[in-house]
Amino acid sequence: PEKESPLNNTMQKYKAILPMTRLYITLVGISTLLGVILGEEAGQVILGLDPIRFIYGLEIWRPITAASFLGPPSIGWLMSAYYLFEYGSSLERVYGTSQQLIFLITQVGILSMTAILFGQPFFGQSVITSMLHVLSRSMPHQKVKWLIFTVPYWTLPYGLMASDVLQGGAAAALPHVLGVLSGHCYYFHKFVWPKMGGEDWLVAPDFLVRRLEPDS
Repeated sequence: PEKESPLNNTMQKYKAILPMTRLYITLVGISTLLGVILGEEAGQVILGLDPIRFIYGLEIWRPITAASFLGPPSIGWLMSAYYLFEYGSSLERVYGTSQQLIFLITQVGILSMTAILFGQPFFGQSVITSMLHVLSRSMPHQKVKWLIFTVPYWTLPYGLMASDVLQGGAAAALPHVLGVLSGHCYYFHKFVWPKMGGEDWLVAPDFLVRRLEPDS
């Protein structure tokens, strides 16, 4: 049999990624490429979340690029992209594609507001932390591997934050803190509030489920 080409093999793996996670990873790739082409300064100006340009200039792509740009290609970028794939896939696998879209919309909405408030032009790292926080709250005591340690799942977002602080200083904690808070806002309203008798207003609407998950 003919040997499969590396390109075909890569495309098959890409197509096998769950839909919302694949879309997000594609946006990360496009944003990264644009950042490389434009250069650091112009990239920040065009891709960053500038509230004036977003609101008054109707540059509606800014929250999306702010959530998708993980910085220039580097080891840190590679790790963030891996975490995005790993935690995004896990969430989508557990709760479904339509619910993952609702999750991403709420996170981009909340983190856009906190990014404006704290002057953060990009918040991709916060989205990754929010994914990890929701997963860790779903199964807090499950043991997972992190680096060379075996730790309870609930500690993982804080371990990730600690490692970034050790490398980048105290300022590196802010995106993780915002991610934990926005992720917890989603987790509370989706999973805790309905158990207390409240309405699950974050449930994916039927038309979205039919469109994105016709076989469910």
